[in-house]
Amino acid sequence: MSDPAAPSADSPLVWREDGLPQSALYGDVYFSSADGLAETRAVFLAGCDLSAAWQGRDHFTVGELGFGTGLNIAALLDLWRREKAPGQRLHIFSIEGHPITRDEAARALAVWPELGEAAQVLLDHWPGRARGFHRIDLPGFDATFDLAVMDVGDALAAWDGAADAWFLDGFSPALNPAMWREEILAAVAVRSAPGARAATFTVAGAVRRGLAAAGFQVDKRPGFGRKKERLEALMPGQPDASPRPRRLAIVGGGIAGAAMARAARVEGLEVAVFDDGEAPASGNPAALVTPALDAGGGSRAALPAQAFARAVALYALIPEAVIARGVLKLSVAPRDDERHATVAAQDLFEPGSMAVRDANDVTARMGEPVEGALEMAEALVVEPARVIEAWRGRTITARVARLTHEDGAWRLLDHDGRLLAEVDAVVLAGGADQARLWPAAPIRPVRGQATWTDRPAPPPAAFGGYAIPTRTGVLFGATHDRGVMETDAREADDHRNLHALAKGLPDLAIRLADAPLQGRAAVRATTADHLPLVGAVPDAPEGLFVLGGLGGRGFCLAPLLAEHLTARMLATPSPLPRSLSALIDPARFSSRAQPAAL
Repeated sequence: MSDPAAPSADSPLVWREDGLPQSALYGDVYFSSADGLAETRAVFLAGCDLSAAWQGRDHFTVGELGFGTGLNIAALLDLWRREKAPGQRLHIFSIEGHPITRDEAARALAVWPELGEAAQVLLDHWPGRARGFHRIDLPGFDATFDLAVMDVGDALAAWDGAADAWFLDGFSPALNPAMWREEILAAVAVRSAPGARAATFTVAGAVRRGLAAAGFQVDKRPGFGRKKERLEALMPGQPDASPRPRRLAIVGGGIAGAAMARAARVEGLEVAVFDDGEAPASGNPAALVTPALDAGGGSRAALPAQAFARAVALYALIPEAVIARGVLKLSVAPRDDERHATVAAQDLFEPGSMAVRDANDVTARMGEPVEGALEMAEALVVEPARVIEAWRGRTITARVARLTHEDGAWRLLDHDGRLLAEVDAVVLAGGADQARLWPAAPIRPVRGQATWTDRPAPPPAAFGGYAIPTRTGVLFGATHDRGVMETDAREADDHRNLHALAKGLPDLAIRLADAPLQGRAAVRATTADHLPLVGAVPDAPEGLFVLGGLGGRGFCLAPLLAEHLTARMLATPSPLPRSLSALIDPARFSSRAQPAAL
């Protein structure tokens, strides 16, 4: 074997003189020197009998240990696109503890131009390197890809899916034994659907015994290239053929409803959105897309970080909705600098996306004396109306007054008892208005008024309050009045916002003191623990769900949480790790909550 070239400081691979990528950590090559693509097709695609396995299936899920260069997934996508039937959906879950960059993957995959669009769509949407789950779009392939960047044991414990096929493609058991431990193979079995197949290039005795002990029927098959044998394994049982919801009604036309409509349509659901015409909390001329920051780390930091990454990726697909990129979180309290430094060092965010800036730098940018700041380079200011227009689709202007559940179907009725729709499932996405249809909803209303004017805006900044650009000026605020439901705009609240602005950006507040101000009030939906409500409504008949309690972070949280709820509805893999799913489960508050009029 030739001596490998020296790796870069942050890369897990090196390039050998013969052009093959080799792991700098384990000393093994990423794919066969004979023909990596041919090996993938023989060992994994044929080994799992995919061409036959997914026939007649609405949804099919493939899991993988060892994402590496993405070769297996590109080959899978190539086969899927050629053979799938109309209406079929593919879900892919892969695990990678040491991700490579998009450029490194492009160099590796360039060896097989025949992969064409399958390799290109993967490269065009190459996942990041932050710790956690990454939901990846694969447009044109009717497929969804989730990558877990973490230890294999943690990833298998966190995933809530059940694979119909497994590609067991870690580095050689002799060089990376941790990937092939008995407890890992047992976890693979737990995350396998009845009838699932697993395939691998190795016939090591420990692997055979581990798969058999986990419940797989294991057989040796002729190997590829210089490998004499490989393994195929089968989990006994038959795939679940239970019917899934087809028709979905969404009650609420704000960002939660729009995000839900987008996510559900991607998965092939027939969607009807009901909006009563009243302005939602997401109706301001501009909205911040920033994560709630938690210097303590853990699940409460991971949830907003993962949601933020997904929101930024999805808003990039509607560039006309983006007003500004990059937000400065100003230091205004004594320990803010220390807290910002801790957040910037967290591996929950992409490398370099969070950075501490000193007072001189921030003062020069803001145009007035300020302290240091945390620069959130990927944060956005978006135009709510454009996002909602892009995602919500056709909307039925009607007020849903009552829900009934009869013969397995949900009926939506207006105040006069007229039938508005009959569907398989309903999502309550009406923000603080949830209690109309779910009286026991653990929602705490908080009235908020934002203020704007046509004076020039500084760069986007947050400081407890915020000042962000609109298309024509600057928006700042907002007030927080707990338990207040009135939405009339109040001049006094505009002045409260101006006073709050003076605490963060006093020079800007002075410049706006004589400006004509316009205000808008709405009611945010919050919860006692400041976490969303996403999942089945507790103790309701099957098919009633909620996406709410987003507070003032709807544009950050809603896109990913809508995908999670769609997965819950269809019994497909969630983009959220189990620990984060548990955080937002509506059942955490009460097992006695009852929807109205059932």
